[in-house]
Amino acid sequence: MARTWATAAGQRGRFTAGTGRWYAAAVLTSRPTRSRRRPLLGVGMVLVLAAACSSGGDADTRRTSSTTSSSTTAPTGAAPPELLRLSAEPDASPGGSGRIVDSEGREVRLRGVNVNALVEYWEGRPGVPTVFPLGDDDPERIAGTGWNVVRLLVSWSLIEPEPGRYDEEYLDEVEAVIDRFADVGVYSIIDLHQDAWGPSLAAPDGTTCPEGSRPALGWDGAPEWATLDGGAERCAPNGIRELSPAVMAAWSAFFGQASGPDGVNIQNRYIGMLIHVAERFAERDEVAGIDLMNEPGALGDEQVAALSAFYQGAMAAIREAEGTAGAEPHLLLFEPPALWSATGSGPPPPFTHDDDVVYAPHIYTGGFTNTPITEEAFTTALDEARELGGVPVLSGEWGADPARAGPDGDGYFVDHQIFQDQSGISATLWTWRESCGDPHKVDPVRQGEVPTVWGLFEVDCRTNEVSGTRDPLARDLRRGWIRAAPGRITGTAWNPDASLLTVVGEVEQPGPSLEAWLPCDEADDIDIGLVEGLDNPAVRPAPGGGCLVTAPSTEAEWSLSVTAA
Repeated sequence: MARTWATAAGQRGRFTAGTGRWYAAAVLTSRPTRSRRRPLLGVGMVLVLAAACSSGGDADTRRTSSTTSSSTTAPTGAAPPELLRLSAEPDASPGGSGRIVDSEGREVRLRGVNVNALVEYWEGRPGVPTVFPLGDDDPERIAGTGWNVVRLLVSWSLIEPEPGRYDEEYLDEVEAVIDRFADVGVYSIIDLHQDAWGPSLAAPDGTTCPEGSRPALGWDGAPEWATLDGGAERCAPNGIRELSPAVMAAWSAFFGQASGPDGVNIQNRYIGMLIHVAERFAERDEVAGIDLMNEPGALGDEQVAALSAFYQGAMAAIREAEGTAGAEPHLLLFEPPALWSATGSGPPPPFTHDDDVVYAPHIYTGGFTNTPITEEAFTTALDEARELGGVPVLSGEWGADPARAGPDGDGYFVDHQIFQDQSGISATLWTWRESCGDPHKVDPVRQGEVPTVWGLFEVDCRTNEVSGTRDPLARDLRRGWIRAAPGRITGTAWNPDASLLTVVGEVEQPGPSLEAWLPCDEADDIDIGLVEGLDNPAVRPAPGGGCLVTAPSTEAEWSLSVTAA
């Protein structure tokens, strides 16, 4: 099985597991977040935060009335922000929520996008590559959107092409991409991606399925040697990939710890692979964490309980390996069963873990059904996280049809990010750039349709050529937000009409600096408004575009308002 990619011109190339080398057909020249204690705000900041949460009125009037003059430091160039080691602080108290923090004790919010350039997908459209490679300027463009993290998808099938043999050349490719993002101040989450178990479970050509089912597609994840489906039928009822009998049999073998071809049970093989990845990247502060498994296919109470047992065992094994290596623990992200993405609820049962874990459901509420995103979706995620030990929440995927963006859309992308701010949840959008050879596009083609893709780029699926960026979506996503803050963020809001960002917080020991990102053409576009408990805010260009505002904290309670012209 090989991983194929497309160039921007629709050219074809191939990555072959085992050699780890690329072969190409052509040379690639609001409301405050939950808090146990509300800060004492100055009257001016209360008014500013209210203005930022407002959606109506004249933008120019709001800019004038909500800001006062304040000195700034001259810009110093587009040096990337330092990527400090991340950990977690759980909070299971009533109404509380866990936080991601860095080594300076600052609350860190991670916002970004999924990047699938390194995934091995099933090839369901001969001649059409399954992914696009990461472009030369993609890291800067991602940083220039204001994001500080990518969820970097990787495949078990490429990491471990044979039982117990790890492809270090493939992991070299992963590390090279992590380096490229680190160079522009963007963290990477290593996501062990899978969908419907793996790429080898596609129905053979000529398969006839019962009425109401259709031949199953292949997807991504597990290597063929670890796919123990027992010859089960490869038909997807109503096209639902997770309900293919072969897919369900493969998951039953995993949760039942069935033995693979070498006599070692495949769940232990998977945990061994996780340990190898964790050891390989143990010293990398630029790695925000490891997502242990994308959308696991646990169905029914018994398998969902087995999922928690798997998480507990995998986390303990990774921690032992990190300790042996003398490394600080990375964040470990764990997800609910795959059906959460469709139903919006259903966590795994609580299990034993340390503090440095993150609950990572995919908040797609309204995204698949063309209905609004709701506050309830975020409340559910936070409530479930509280029952799991008060761990932080990061929505590893979210998104919708890109046509819903911009002035002609229905506000889905804007509203989702407002709820992210209000809830304090981190999130990574699905997706950066999607190829028309992705398995998601196979069914529409089989039905005689020309598919469309998600992501930031328009792609003509008749040729698989990228025709440009989706500017309305890019504008909805390029917004002011607080990336790191002294102590705890207790309230933040972005008003796009006024280009106004406000944030309030509290810190036990003043000193650590705030870091915010705003859209701008140059540093002079940034106007610092009301400042309390922060010293001399500095503005400088950010890598890829936009501006970074930083300011050390001087008091236990602090606040800031800033506008981008």
